[in-house]
Amino acid sequence: MTQAIQIQQYGGPEVLTLVDVAVGEPGPGEIRIRHHAVGLNFIDVYQRTGLYQNPLPLTLGMEGAGIVEAVGEGVTHLKAGDRAAYASNPPGSYSQARVMPAKCVVKLPDDIAFDTAAAMMLKGLTAQYLLKKTQPQGGLQAGDHVLWHAAAGGVGLIACQWAKAMGLQLIATAGSDAKCALALAHGAAHAINYRTQDFVAEVKKITGGAGVKVVYDSVGKDTFEGSLNVLRPFGLLASFGNASGPVPPFAPGILGPKGSLYVTRATLFTHIATREATQAMAEDLFGVVQSGAVKIRIDQRYPLADVARAHVELEARNTTGSSVLLP
Repeated sequence: MTQAIQIQQYGGPEVLTLVDVAVGEPGPGEIRIRHHAVGLNFIDVYQRTGLYQNPLPLTLGMEGAGIVEAVGEGVTHLKAGDRAAYASNPPGSYSQARVMPAKCVVKLPDDIAFDTAAAMMLKGLTAQYLLKKTQPQGGLQAGDHVLWHAAAGGVGLIACQWAKAMGLQLIATAGSDAKCALALAHGAAHAINYRTQDFVAEVKKITGGAGVKVVYDSVGKDTFEGSLNVLRPFGLLASFGNASGPVPPFAPGILGPKGSLYVTRATLFTHIATREATQAMAEDLFGVVQSGAVKIRIDQRYPLADVARAHVELEARNTTGSSVLLP
């Protein structure tokens, strides 16, 4: 038996319960991994509340790192004893150990610690596919302005650094002056406190009225309209989260007068659907971390049993950088 955090019904942080579960042997294409650290992400909140629904009872968690204990038939890229990390469906990382599909699990380089890996796999791979694969018409070139909402969070601080390494002028938004300062310290070219400033007006000022080529928006409902209004013609709004609530339905016809804009609802799990794609993206992420161009900031660490408090603080947007659970 091992311990895990499960929910029996959708709801607030109070539905998170520590339970004993049996962990069996891996089947074909699976591994069993014992976690040393587990990542905490906003998608966990969406799944806990039922915004993103899964069969119940559900063990939450999409990100973790640890030691492979056993491998199933057909798994050749991992073996028992390997250090490993992942961002993966189905959920289940809020646990001391689990059996899971092997295709999204990669070997972890020896010079990357388990807690760093658990804090960077889902967030870092998200930054990778957004900056490298979710680009506006004509792509991104050094010197281009991009807007990144919630830039002081785990994904955002990775993106600030990675965008700087790419030569991009990243304009960060955050909900406090302290968070803006954090984004600037991690490579953002400009920062806007959206609680005290009109981010649309500020972006137009920064770009000389031109607007940005792309907006990366994990906030959702509260920023959607403004995000469209800061795009230059043929610009792209990449929506990848709903921290303030889902974007309401909108008429596609509004995109034409605003400059023939593009809108996409992006998700990591489309990009890591194959082992080959996952491996290539992970190698890109490991490389930029090992080079020192991107440093993974962990500002919150919680025991697994204290996960309800972790969710409260995450939902209140009282966290910065990455958060990890320690089984």
